[in-house]
Amino acid sequence: MPTAIRLAYRVVFDAIWHFSEDDGWAMASHVALSTLLAIFPFLIFGTALGSFLGADQFAETAVHLIFDTWPESIAAPISREVVAVLTIPRGGLLTVSVLAAAYFASNGVEALRISLNRAYRVAETRYWYVTRLASLGFVIAGVLALAVISIVLVAAPLAVRATGDWLPWLTYVYSWVESWGLFGTILVLFVGLLIAHLWMPAGRRKIADVLPGILLTLIAWGVGAYTFASYLATFANYVSTYAGLASIMIALVFLYIIGVIFILGAEINAALMKYRVKRLILDKIRGVKKPPPVADDSMEDEAIAREQGAKAGR
Repeated sequence: MPTAIRLAYRVVFDAIWHFSEDDGWAMASHVALSTLLAIFPFLIFGTALGSFLGADQFAETAVHLIFDTWPESIAAPISREVVAVLTIPRGGLLTVSVLAAAYFASNGVEALRISLNRAYRVAETRYWYVTRLASLGFVIAGVLALAVISIVLVAAPLAVRATGDWLPWLTYVYSWVESWGLFGTILVLFVGLLIAHLWMPAGRRKIADVLPGILLTLIAWGVGAYTFASYLATFANYVSTYAGLASIMIALVFLYIIGVIFILGAEINAALMKYRVKRLILDKIRGVKKPPPVADDSMEDEAIAREQGAKAGR
C-alpha cells in the first residue's frame, strides 16, 4: 500500500476511533441542543446591543447569516419565530432579561469548547469562571461583528451615492457587497470556525494545524445540508410523527448532523498533528527523505490497553 494512502487510512481511522471512544455522538447531541437553545438568546442580546450601537439592521443581517445556509424546510419556520421574537420591544441593554440572554447564549459556546477539548485530546487547565468569561467574550465579539456587518450594509449605498461621481470604483465594490449572499455567509463561517479551533479549546495551535479540518467541515456541512434537505423532501414525514413539534425536531436532527461534522473536523486535525503529517509534507516538498512518522501510540495499542484494563477491572 502506498505510504500516502496508508497514512491517510491511519489518520481517518484514528479520528473516527477517538470520536467514538470519547463520546463524540453524545457530545454532538450536547452541541446540537445547546446551539438551538443559544440561538434565540444570542439574537435577543445581539438586537439589544445592536440597537444601542446604532445597528438597527442587526436582526435582519443575523437571520440571513445564520439561516441562509440551512435548508429552506428547516430555516423557514424557525426564522419566522426568530423575527417574531426580535420585533418585541425591550427596555434597554442592561435589563435582567438581556443579560440572562447573553449568559444562556454563552452556554452554546461552552458546549463547543468542551467538544473541541475532547477532540483535540487536551485537558482544560483554566478555571471555570475564566472559561465562562471567555465564552461571554465570544458572544459579545460575535454580536459586535454582526453589528459592524449590518452597519456596513446600510452605509454602503449611502457612500456610493455620496462619492459615486468622483470615486466610480465604489459602485463596483458596492455591487459586490450587495450580492455577498452565500459567499459572505461562507466567509463568516470560515472565520468563526478558525477562531473557534484556535482559541476556544485549551492549548495552542497554528492556523496550518486547524485549516484542514475547517475546510473539510465546510465541505461536509454543504454536502450534509443538501443531503438532509433532499431526504426531507423525498422520504421524511416528521409532521405525522411529531405533529406541532416537527420543526423543532427537524432543526435538532439537522444541528446534530452539523455537530457531528464539527467535532469530526477537529478530530481530523488532532490525528494529522498526531502523525505529524504537516512535517511529512514539508519534508516531501523540500526533498528530505525520511521514513513516515509513526505515532507514539497506535489505535490498536489503545484498544488492547483498554481491553486489558477492562479485564483487570473485572
